[in-house]
Amino acid sequence: MSVQVLNVLEEGVTAPNFSLQDQNGKRVSLSDCKGQWVVLYFYPKDDTPGCTKEACSFRDQQQLFLNKKIAVLGVSLDAAASHQKFIQKYSLNFSLLCDEDAKVSRLYGVYKKKTMFSKKFWGIERSTFVINPEGKLHKIYRKVKVDGHAEAILEQVQ
Repeated sequence: MSVQVLNVLEEGVTAPNFSLQDQNGKRVSLSDCKGQWVVLYFYPKDDTPGCTKEACSFRDQQQLFLNKKIAVLGVSLDAAASHQKFIQKYSLNFSLLCDEDAKVSRLYGVYKKKTMFSKKFWGIERSTFVINPEGKLHKIYRKVKVDGHAEAILEQVQ
């Protein structure tokens, strides 16, 4: 299978627009969020230990994100049904977007060849993009370590 990975994005450039369905089948586009801050975080898989810890961290800090008028959007390759279960199980209070064909993950350069237990496969490298109200990439976090990540983002956006 040939997979196209686009050039790595840089801070200061316009964030690539996209349109994906959320857990309820509602279409969400980055252009709909113009005029507000957006935390677009890509994660490997619903209901896995690291991804759960990350999602719950965003959930627990959600009021602080809302106070700063920051929308949080999670993106993975999972389908809507998986997102719904994940949201319900952990009382997540933000939208999860379905990138089942990895089109947006490739657009943002987070769809990478990975290795686990000596097996190679394509998947999402945990990454976060903080997008300013003008639609520019304010801060990019690659190979995210979950602990303290949501708090670090809150400190970045004043």
